[in-house]
Amino acid sequence: MRFKAFRIHDENGKIASRFDELTLDDLSAGEVVIRVTYSGINYKDALAATGAGRILRKYPLVGGIDLAGVVESSSDARYKPGDEVLVTGCDLSETHDGGYAQYARMKGDFVIPLLPGLDARSAMGLGTAGFTAALAIHRMEQNGQLPANGPVVVTGATGGVGSLAIDMLAARGYESIAVTGKPAEDYLKSIGASRVLARQQIDFGSRPLERAQYAGAIDNVGGDMLTWLTRTVSYGGNIASVGLAASAKLETTVMPFILRAVNLLGINSSATPRDLRLAVWKRIAGDLAPRHLGRIVTREIGFDELPAAFDPYIKGEVIGRTVVRIGQR
Repeated sequence: MRFKAFRIHDENGKIASRFDELTLDDLSAGEVVIRVTYSGINYKDALAATGAGRILRKYPLVGGIDLAGVVESSSDARYKPGDEVLVTGCDLSETHDGGYAQYARMKGDFVIPLLPGLDARSAMGLGTAGFTAALAIHRMEQNGQLPANGPVVVTGATGGVGSLAIDMLAARGYESIAVTGKPAEDYLKSIGASRVLARQQIDFGSRPLERAQYAGAIDNVGGDMLTWLTRTVSYGGNIASVGLAASAKLETTVMPFILRAVNLLGINSSATPRDLRLAVWKRIAGDLAPRHLGRIVTREIGFDELPAAFDPYIKGEVIGRTVVRIGQR
């Protein structure tokens, strides 16, 4: 059996991405073969496919850190042909072939059964972005975050993680404050933001502690934005550090962590242990189910359209989520 896959190559130090024709023997080892119906696009996928970021640790690999589809065959007793499943993270498109292919071969521990309330398309509307947002909220609530504590600020709010975090927070009863550099106030309020702050108008301050304004934060940006959050989150608040779109640097002092007992939580959605991964997906299908996924999924494209879809991510032009239609159910 031969099938189409979007594969990323390193050719004499230069990244080259293209459609290749593969067989199952060309794919990374695994116990579960999945006929892929949907995938999605994350910023990380765009970095990998364009070479703007060195994401892959071996070459060539099929791109795409997410997939959903139907089990074709399995030597893992947990799965049988016809089961609807999804995979997110788990080193896909880093060390293991990913989801941009008509067929994928996955390790059994990577695979998550599709829960009631989710189908392949909605699962990929969520994808790694939705899982990351839910994991951040889950970790924050494990650490005492409550709606009654006060507002939670979300930076990089128009991206996939930010948009879904706002929706999920609103569903849980939180007041969420969106921070964005884009003119997207109507969009953000339509998915649950209580207020919208323009990034360009924020005074980041310079003191180790500024006036406490927020009970918690989910940060997709890093750099000066994350530093500002450490200065302005109130006593006992949680900051979930999710991304570094602006910078990997963090220039702060220990004072927020000592004097205000602020908690900085690192969120790694790719390496999440399976038990926690299952628990978070159960919450996504339950109390963290987004109410406005149809607004957040702003584009659906066909598999053939994939190569042209990455540059807008690198240029910061995309709002919400893009779903990629790979095959038929």
